[in-house]
Amino acid sequence: MKNKWKIGFLILLGANLLFAIIIFSLVLTPDQEIKNVKSKDDNNYVSFQVHSNKYDLNQLINHYIKKEAADSPIEYRVLLGDDVELYGSLPVFSQEVNMKLTFVPKALENGDLVLIQKSMSIGNLPLPISYVLKFISENYKLPKGVEIRPNDKQIYVHMQQLNLKSDMKIQVDQIDLKNDRISFFIFVPVS
Repeated sequence: MKNKWKIGFLILLGANLLFAIIIFSLVLTPDQEIKNVKSKDDNNYVSFQVHSNKYDLNQLINHYIKKEAADSPIEYRVLLGDDVELYGSLPVFSQEVNMKLTFVPKALENGDLVLIQKSMSIGNLPLPISYVLKFISENYKLPKGVEIRPNDKQIYVHMQQLNLKSDMKIQVDQIDLKNDRISFFIFVPVS
C-alpha cells in the first residue's frame, strides 16, 4: 500500500512541476514575435507606419501644394476619390480653360509613388495627353521631387526628395483609394 501512495505522490508532484514549468514558460515568453521594422540609413532614423484616409490626405496634399507652389502663376489642387484627380486651368488665347486630369496611383517597392494617366478633360478641346503634361511641367511650379514624364503619361513622385519639416522622409507602403486603404512609413531623424 505504501508503494501506491508513493507512486501517486510522485505522479502528482511531476504533474504539478510540469504545470508550473508550462505556466512559467508562458509568462516569460513574449506574446508576439518582434518584427523587423523598415529602417532607413541604419540607426539615423526611426520609422512609424501610418494609416490614413482620403479625406485627411486630401487636406495634407493641398496644404503642401499651397505652401510649395505659393509663387506659381497657375493654381491647381488635388482631390483623392477612387482615383487621383488634378484640377487646374490653362491659359488658352487669353482665356482660362478648366482642366481635369485623372490618375491611377501605384506604390512602388522603393516607397515612391507613380501616378499613371487615366483620363483628361480640358474644356472641350481635344489635346494630346503628352502635350498637356509637358505644358504642366513647364508652367506649373511643382514641389521638389515631383517629376512629370509626358512621354510615359505619368507623374513620378520621389517621396524621399519631398521637403518635409525636421528632415523627415516618407515612403508609400499601400495606396488603395477605392477601399480607402492608405499607409506609408514616416522616417524621423534621431541624430
